[in-house]
Amino acid sequence: MGNKHFSEDVLAQLEKLEEKFDAMGQDLSAYLDGLLHADYLTYWNYIRLDTLLSLQTPRTHFPDEEIFILYHQITELYFKLILNEQNQLILAEEAPDRATFLKRIKRINRYFEHLVDSFDVMIEGMDHEQFLNFRMSLLPASGFQSGQFRQIEIGATDFHLLADANYRKEASATDSLEEVYEHLYWKKGATELATGKKTLTLKQFEKKYTEDFLARAKNVKSSNLRQLYLTNFEGDQEIIEALRKLDHKANVEWPLMHYKSAVRYLQKDPAMIKATGGTNWQKYLPPRRQQIVFYPELWSEEELANWGAREHLD
Repeated sequence: MGNKHFSEDVLAQLEKLEEKFDAMGQDLSAYLDGLLHADYLTYWNYIRLDTLLSLQTPRTHFPDEEIFILYHQITELYFKLILNEQNQLILAEEAPDRATFLKRIKRINRYFEHLVDSFDVMIEGMDHEQFLNFRMSLLPASGFQSGQFRQIEIGATDFHLLADANYRKEASATDSLEEVYEHLYWKKGATELATGKKTLTLKQFEKKYTEDFLARAKNVKSSNLRQLYLTNFEGDQEIIEALRKLDHKANVEWPLMHYKSAVRYLQKDPAMIKATGGTNWQKYLPPRRQQIVFYPELWSEEELANWGAREHLD
């Protein structure tokens, strides 16, 4: 084929590659041999499309169960996107600069906006009778068991602010993370109405995730989003508005959409609570009952008093 004259750009890239592989004790030419035989990358292989589309395994013959599965999988992927942004802030070795902090908070807000807007799929996108039939085949599983959403909450604020309202009033600054964990607000949403005992849904959830939740709470105790704000950006109005938006999306709009869906399919019949894995959704989902606020210092007394009220969304 004659002598091939490489451009200066290509030669410079080859030199950089050689330096990279030399530093690791590797032979660049061996890797180039492998490259000669490698297939070109395709879209479907890169995102593992065939695998992704095979991950829906309904337990019943009702067609709308696949919608139920797909939407929850989409939701978890959005949660992973949120965690990707959040972790780059709270797990970084150094505190982020203002531009980086604001950029990533805005990205998180955008993902929450998509989640809230898309929840109509759950509210209007399934046949009512089909849902009531196939949902009973999924017990005791519940969307309550989303470990990723709890990870998002832990990364967003101080751990004690995720405790139930009564405990927050009495909590001491010396309370350990383990003590606070026993009083996290969502635990009361998975207790049996009649006995007050933990549901199987909650027992499964704690068994799988307790160690992970406590480890995250410890790791981000001084670097969660609230602490990053208080330490580095307190009083910055643009950041305040971004954090207020995050607070409202995560703690008011998102749970209100779940509540609307529960009312749509389960109506207000306590007998149907079993279809949620035993979670007490009527008391757990309405944000006005939980009063979970990531950044209480960013809201007025009046706003906090009206937290979770429907008119607060206007």
